[in-house]
Amino acid sequence: MLDRLRAVFDLYGFDPLETSTIEYADALGKFLPDEDRPNEGVFAFQDDDEQWLALRYDLTAPLARYVAENYDALPKPFRRYQTGPVWRNEKPGPGRFRQFTQCDADIVGAPSTAADAEMCMLAADSLEALGIARGEYAIRVSNRKVLDGVLEAAGLTGGDEARRMTVMRAIDKFDRLGRDGVAMLLGGGRKDESGDFTKGAGLTPEEIDAVLRFVESGLDDEAESRESVLAGWRAAVGSSEIGLEGVAELEEIDKLLSAADYGSDRITFSSWIVRGLGYYTGPVLEAELLFEIADEKGRPIRFGSVGSGGRYDGLVERFKGMRVPATGFSVGVSRLQAALAALGREPGGETNAPVVVLALEAGEMASYQAIVRELRAAGIRAEIYFGGAGMRAQLKYADKREAPVAVIVGEDERLAGQITLKDLKLGAEMSGEIEDNEEWRKSQPAQVTVPRASLVEEVQAILDRQAAQ
Repeated sequence: MLDRLRAVFDLYGFDPLETSTIEYADALGKFLPDEDRPNEGVFAFQDDDEQWLALRYDLTAPLARYVAENYDALPKPFRRYQTGPVWRNEKPGPGRFRQFTQCDADIVGAPSTAADAEMCMLAADSLEALGIARGEYAIRVSNRKVLDGVLEAAGLTGGDEARRMTVMRAIDKFDRLGRDGVAMLLGGGRKDESGDFTKGAGLTPEEIDAVLRFVESGLDDEAESRESVLAGWRAAVGSSEIGLEGVAELEEIDKLLSAADYGSDRITFSSWIVRGLGYYTGPVLEAELLFEIADEKGRPIRFGSVGSGGRYDGLVERFKGMRVPATGFSVGVSRLQAALAALGREPGGETNAPVVVLALEAGEMASYQAIVRELRAAGIRAEIYFGGAGMRAQLKYADKREAPVAVIVGEDERLAGQITLKDLKLGAEMSGEIEDNEEWRKSQPAQVTVPRASLVEEVQAILDRQAAQ
């Protein structure tokens, strides 16, 4: 899966980068509610200087620090991708883990909405590269400025950032909790099925109604065009300057997507996409799987979001002291893999399982090492069996490794300057067709003995034949 995602990112011109797994807590887009502990959502600890450190929550905030530290030396715009583990101190669920792998692509230093449109296209192409067909996913797009305009129109302005973020996180759960669940989170709070209580934003009924009207103005009906959703949002923000700015940005993104033939069957506008992190400043997006699967008890499970991103023009500024525009997209690889595994549709590897060289003579390990060196030099994955078992057990090991070929060099082959190659895939197929043991021993349909000098050529011929089949 990561290889396929990297291939898409490479095609878009992104370069790989690695960053630290541990960051200062205040660099992760999280804020300290008091002096004693960091905010919920991260795994944090204090160092000897009593500074709060945390396992990275995502790959975006560490990128911002890297850009700030290397700003003068980097080409701008700077295009990078990264894969790696991230950690979130949240309640786990189907496909949702406390440690999981993300695969990110970001463009730093690009103020144009064309960069945001490209992120939407990248998200769609990434899912399709993993074998998810159109109609099985949706890239849902919104704009934080539009929601700011709605909140402004509803009179929800002021300096209470924590309350504002509670409203946004509540809206972000609309696809999971529905209208009633979000209404509770906007009001006094909500208790989930396990009994855990989440405190709400404390809005009045009138304020809750205003927010929900906005959410329901773009419920992302598949038949609804992006233009019609924008019309509803334009009415929802009223005369709000920031809200109208957000609508105008989405209008430009819509034009670019349409020109590139990315229609509403792939990329839609949806009002419940706001993203829960505080550093987003403009267009935001989520990649959602639309299909359902059944768990072991037959109950339906919908994996929902498997990727997200957006514009974060103010994040680098926290380190650099100057505004640096940036936008990105992140794939939640672990959740996406869990969904595809449940469907039995995990992408196959792009490389073969290793060729296994059997070690039949304890004193000939050097010659076995020479065999694997030749195979590896030719670009063929290979390993030596290092256990202490006999030939039959070694072949069973090769079967468990799903090895395409076993290389057999016993005393007879060594003295004759030969090697025996066993096509394990063909052997497995033939074993189901030949019932007579004597016929099997005589035919040896999947086994050939060739000169030692022909090792690479003959192994490659078997691999090519298997690939063609």
